[in-house]
Amino acid sequence: MKVTDLANALNMKIVHPGKDDAEVTCGYTSDLLSDVMANADDGCALITIQAHVNTVAVSALAGVSAVIICGNHPIPSDMEEAARREGIALLQTEHNQFNASRLVYGQLFGANA
Repeated sequence: MKVTDLANALNMKIVHPGKDDAEVTCGYTSDLLSDVMANADDGCALITIQAHVNTVAVSALAGVSAVIICGNHPIPSDMEEAARREGIALLQTEHNQFNASRLVYGQLFGANA
C-alpha cells in the first residue's frame, strides 16, 4: 500500500509524503531506536512517539518507508527536514501506538482489527 493511501485511509496528517510515494509493506512499533535498527523490516511503517531527528536517521538505516508519530506529538522542524533529506514519509496521528498499530495492520492485511 502506498504511504499516501495508508495515511488517507487512516486520517493521518501527512507532514512529508516521502520519496516517490513509497510502498508500506508492514508495520513495526517501537520507541527504542536500537530495537528498530535491529528488527524493523525494509518497507515498514515505524509507529512511535519518538519525535526527533534521530528517529529519521535510524529509519533511513533500517529501510523504513514511513514514520508515524503517535499521540499528536509535535514534530520538530529538524525532524521534518531530515525526513525530506532522507526521502522518508513522516505522518502524524492522534492515536496512541497500540491503536495506530491495530489500524495499520487492518489496512495492510485486511483484518478486522
